[in-house]
Amino acid sequence: MVRLQVHIQPNASQNKIVSYDNCVLKVRIAAPPVEGKANRKLIEFLSGILDLAKSNIYIESGLSGKRKIISVAGLTENQIVEHIEKQINK
Repeated sequence: MVRLQVHIQPNASQNKIVSYDNCVLKVRIAAPPVEGKANRKLIEFLSGILDLAKSNIYIESGLSGKRKIISVAGLTENQIVEHIEKQINK
């Protein structure tokens, strides 16, 4: 299980990985931070980027804030970074 620090910006115009610096993943999410919509969209977006089932991604902490700790099962940290870097370089 790999843990990622994630900083999200809800209500963005599109879902997009902005950067991965100092072990913090910055993501824009096109969903409002209301009733867990941004959290669900974040998990859906990351599952697509990482090519994993949504059940392999879990928000450990930060459900109501912009800063979250996410657990990812099924990939190594290096594999996760490779997937993220492909998205940043698009």
